[in-house]
Amino acid sequence: EAHTYFVESISKAYQALTDPISRENYEKYGHPDGRQGFQMGIALPKFLLNMDGASGGIMLLGIVGLCILFPLMIAVIYLSRSSKYTGNYVMHQTLSTYYYFMKPSLAPSKVMDVFIKAAEYMEMPVRRSDDEPLQKLFVAVRSELNLDLKNIRTEQAKFWKQHPSLVKMELLIQAHLTRESFALTPALVKDYRHMLELAPRLLEELVKIALLPRSPNGFGWLRPAIGVVELSQSIIQAVPLSARKAGGGNSEGIAPFLQLPHFTEATVKKIARKKIRAFQELCDMSEVERATLLTQVAGLSEEEARDVELVLEMIPTVEVDIKCETEGEEGIQEGDVVTMYAWVSLQRRSGLTAALPHAPFYPFHREENFWLLLADTASNEVWLSQKISFMDEATAITAASKAIQDTQEALGASPKEIGIAVREAVDRVKKGSRLVMGKFQAPSEGNHNLTSFCLCDAWIGCDSKTSFKLKVLKRSRAGTRTYVPEEGPVAEDGI
Repeated sequence: EAHTYFVESISKAYQALTDPISRENYEKYGHPDGRQGFQMGIALPKFLLNMDGASGGIMLLGIVGLCILFPLMIAVIYLSRSSKYTGNYVMHQTLSTYYYFMKPSLAPSKVMDVFIKAAEYMEMPVRRSDDEPLQKLFVAVRSELNLDLKNIRTEQAKFWKQHPSLVKMELLIQAHLTRESFALTPALVKDYRHMLELAPRLLEELVKIALLPRSPNGFGWLRPAIGVVELSQSIIQAVPLSARKAGGGNSEGIAPFLQLPHFTEATVKKIARKKIRAFQELCDMSEVERATLLTQVAGLSEEEARDVELVLEMIPTVEVDIKCETEGEEGIQEGDVVTMYAWVSLQRRSGLTAALPHAPFYPFHREENFWLLLADTASNEVWLSQKISFMDEATAITAASKAIQDTQEALGASPKEIGIAVREAVDRVKKGSRLVMGKFQAPSEGNHNLTSFCLCDAWIGCDSKTSFKLKVLKRSRAGTRTYVPEEGPVAEDGI
């Protein structure tokens, strides 16, 4: 009805502009038919009425097109495009692709193959002018492509037979990881920057896909989740995945060293002569000893050594204090709803809690986030997972206060006891801790060896894991419970 009335109004207005009699009636009585009284219509500028019929009609059509049709077209385009995206601005097609290719045994080295299949990357154009630069880039990063050197010709032919977008994305990512992006053409630089800008959102969704409950017990997968976070670390710090391989007495590879300014593979080899092979060994040295090592052994200048010291002051150290219990009961019986309480504490030598990571090769704003995973490494299952940020203290205080208050009220605590518990939680948050809570159903009777992983998506070498035992009792008909204390948590640094 509104549409019909609008068309009639436009027709009458057009008649008023083109027909001399109707125009005279419109000016005198406010209606083309000469009727008086209250009329509802469209207010037109007076200069339109002073034009001749043809000019006025063209002007009217122009106004309708500019003020009505053009905004309508923009709205249609926006709605059609927004329907393709999730709330995190990732295409639904990407999530479907990630879900399809995600496997429980997906090795960290194979995560890249899944990551580059995002629909956002597949839509990026592959121009004919890109052929020669990509060929040169392939030669520069070939050692990072996991090609079988015994059948190198066959492997190369197989690589180039992939979808052109997949080839382009993998070469651009490898150019970033090996810090070869300076050799890109201007056209490839534009694609390269767009690829990096999208990477954090895509990697976050890929982690969530790995952690989706899929097993019969409703648990996610640990191995691919760790691989995705490691890929995120490498992209933010521009460190090759091959640098993460263990070697030379170093179980974590040389990747943590390469995120430090002025450090190269040659620098790592020099300090290894002084028995400094693990990144934590470098961090545990005193500032004076470290300065001597970097200037006299590694060959850095005093200014370069100070740059290294500043970054080491920003690298976080994370500890996790975790316990699992059935609220209101002394022990845990099979089938119980178990609540996990985990306090994740962050410390830096600089004294800061919230800070941005040092990432000179990543050209966009990036905040550090942590993933807390409660997992059974033997079965590759993640029982609970949560993303943690230390940037917003006020939100963390509110969340911790409410969680502690709700828990204490459920246990029947007095208002005084609730107030004390809430104040303790607030103090812990202000000192650099975050409370993580979650619930899961207790598995079958027995001792379960669990591990809590705290993984940073921006720094390499600051991950931690804590191992502990969860004793589950057999459910008795009478519902009686007994509590058997178990061995306390054992902290282990590094994955």
